[in-house]
Amino acid sequence: MVQGKVEICGVNTAKLKVLKSEESLELLRRARAGDMQAREELISGNLRLVLSVIQKFAGRGENVDDLFQVGCIGLIKAIDNFNIDMDVRFSTYGVPMIVGEIRRYLRDNSAIRVSRSVRDTAYRVLQAKEKYMAEHQKEPTVDEIAQILELRREDVVMALDAVVDPVSLFEPVYSDGGDTVCVMDQVKDKKNTDEAWLEHIALGDAISKLDEREQRILALRFFQGKTQMEVSAEVGISQAQVSRLEKNALNRIRKEL
Repeated sequence: MVQGKVEICGVNTAKLKVLKSEESLELLRRARAGDMQAREELISGNLRLVLSVIQKFAGRGENVDDLFQVGCIGLIKAIDNFNIDMDVRFSTYGVPMIVGEIRRYLRDNSAIRVSRSVRDTAYRVLQAKEKYMAEHQKEPTVDEIAQILELRREDVVMALDAVVDPVSLFEPVYSDGGDTVCVMDQVKDKKNTDEAWLEHIALGDAISKLDEREQRILALRFFQGKTQMEVSAEVGISQAQVSRLEKNALNRIRKEL
């Protein structure tokens, strides 16, 4: 758990419930119909989503309880704005909403001040972005935001850059008891993007829904690099069965993503 904590804001994070996609969808339908109990179950059933997001912001000196509470606000906004008619998983929509709420909190509490006009422009951009995401279930491009607000593309970029939470180049991002890796060491890393991080969460979520044998077959095939014949010998089934199970598992993962 974050910084070794088990309890955050009075919530035992070791015992958080995890909802299946079907359960979330049913609760979303009930919540849309005015069922407040379903809405509460949705919130409590997605707190692990908030927990996974705030770990990205650990190590900045921020209070974990505060980040968790802010993340819960983002979760509630996602629940209230999610369009159940769109063929999109709730977690795919919810994670960017939670991230956005936490970034807004960090930005507003930043020690660096920007001009009122630039900040106002940034708020308009963020509001337009949230509205677009609620309607289209995806993030808008800078050009799309500029067109919606009738602003120059440069003004949109400048406004957003001005309110991004600053990070020291010497801020540690990882340490295993030996050498510490700082932001400076990863400045040119093109792989550690928000998109890759979100995809990693979604992939882990999809794999966790496979049964134990399917997970083992994928681990042997794609993490250990074994052939289907080698996997069949280790698992104790035919090569044809390995091929079928592997294909079905990959199709299910693609469908989840």
